[in-house]
Amino acid sequence: MTKTDEGPGLAPPHDTPVPYRERITNYYMALGYGKPYQWAHYADVPFTALKKPLADSRVALITTAAPFQADKGDQGPGAPYNAAAKFYKVYSGDASEDHDLRVSHIGIDRKHTTAEDINTYFPLAQLRKLAESGRIGSVAPRFHGAPTNRSQDTTINQDCVELLARVREDEADVAVIVAN
Repeated sequence: MTKTDEGPGLAPPHDTPVPYRERITNYYMALGYGKPYQWAHYADVPFTALKKPLADSRVALITTAAPFQADKGDQGPGAPYNAAAKFYKVYSGDASEDHDLRVSHIGIDRKHTTAEDINTYFPLAQLRKLAESGRIGSVAPRFHGAPTNRSQDTTINQDCVELLARVREDEADVAVIVAN
């Protein structure tokens, strides 16, 4: 943020959000989909304040990254979109171990970014460091994978219900959701 003649803290005109919704809509329309995607947009979003300090809280990690599947084609950092690597059911993994997760199955902006740094889409190692330093109380015993199957109904009524149940089983106080 910079101080400008317009007032304190105004961002410069070039500092605008990436129009990802417009890009994705244009992409699918160009593929021949006749109706633009109806984005989930809620007028009222529930918020629950933490019941205790973050330094005393157990943190769960939820990601849309997929476990590497050697038989599903290129899934490396520079891989093109790879629908074969998608997953369709919530999964969980041991948060005390390192895992090989990838994002080739997701429609990321491959022109302006890469998937070379796993911490950008699966920051489990960073969460462990935060726990070691005392910034967070602890990392939940499992991390969880949220499918990206483009069905709001399935996501809301099936996947989110399953994710919430698993986070509660792990007795997490807060969840970090890394939607790629």
